[in-house]
Amino acid sequence: MVSEIGQQLRDRVARRADYRCEYCLIHEEDAGFPHQVDHIVSRKHAGTSHFQNLAYACVLCNRYKGSDIASIDPETGQTVGLFHPRRDRWEDHFHIVRGLITPATAVGRVTARLLRMNAVERIAEREILQAIGRYPAA
Repeated sequence: MVSEIGQQLRDRVARRADYRCEYCLIHEEDAGFPHQVDHIVSRKHAGTSHFQNLAYACVLCNRYKGSDIASIDPETGQTVGLFHPRRDRWEDHFHIVRGLITPATAVGRVTARLLRMNAVERIAEREILQAIGRYPAA
């Protein structure tokens, strides 16, 4: 299958994100694999490959997000949309406490849970990167 996202568009998405995952903020240079271009609203849900519907995502965030656009909030049981990098500001939904990405809203809660942002190994990785100045600190 030929990708509809050419190298030029991929490069634009990467530059806009400053080569960081738009979900967990890890820089592409610090990830084990190249970041991927994510359809924020997947093609399955009628999303397009237009620049405004694309986000730069690390392999783990992109794998866990898949085609999902919402999840169930563990606190309220309500369906809540996932973090949308083109509409939402990261700082409004998440805070960094050491290596932990702490959700500040329902959007943050469902996104952090679904994308497994706070798996033990991911927290450890962020703490190491913070210690050497490669990941944002609180």
